[in-house]
Amino acid sequence: MDFLYDVQDEKRVLSALQYMPAAEQIEQLANFYKIMSDPSRLMLLMALEKGELCASDLANVAKMSRSAVSHQLKALKQAKLVKSRRQGKTIFYELDDEHIHSVLKVALEHIKEGADHHD
Repeated sequence: MDFLYDVQDEKRVLSALQYMPAAEQIEQLANFYKIMSDPSRLMLLMALEKGELCASDLANVAKMSRSAVSHQLKALKQAKLVKSRRQGKTIFYELDDEHIHSVLKVALEHIKEGADHHD
């Protein structure tokens, strides 16, 4: 295999290359983090951690306008981070699956752990 630079530990380099996802998956992962990087969207996702809520209730929790919440929910839904269901005239939103719960939980634990280490 040809490398751009001298290899210090070929075994580890080859292992890293074998583990590396396809370029398309890297792009999808970057887009996932782009969507998750907005504080308003993160607030909505965190509000949905405990269960489904309608847009009005999400607006109350996040202290955002209903139109802002609807705009953010559209982006979250397109990214498959939330799903919705209609009950009469009301649409309820919830996290799309357990993976989203896990990502939020682990990331928040990491942040809290980092804060504890720097006190």
